Amino acid sequence: MTINVNSHQLVSKHQKVSDSEKESLFKRYNIDTRSLPKIKIEDPAIAHLKLKHGDVVKIERNSKTAGKTVYYRGVVE
Repeated sequence: MTINVNSHQLVSKHQKVSDSEKESLFKRYNIDTRSLPKIKIEDPAIAHLKLKHGDVVKIERNSKTAGKTVYYRGVVE
């Protein structure tokens, strides 16, 4: 039996960042993939995205005080 964690209300929206958005992000903050917080490729929240090492994931979280907040994570093995 497998469980789809992405349908749970407490799991934030995860999506792969396109190459152009990734370059824009790196240029804007003068960073690279190694500077981002990490997320393991085996993480159940991103398993369905078919990512590879070095990709960037955008995580959108809802907050009662701040509205919608966006976080980025670098994918590692």
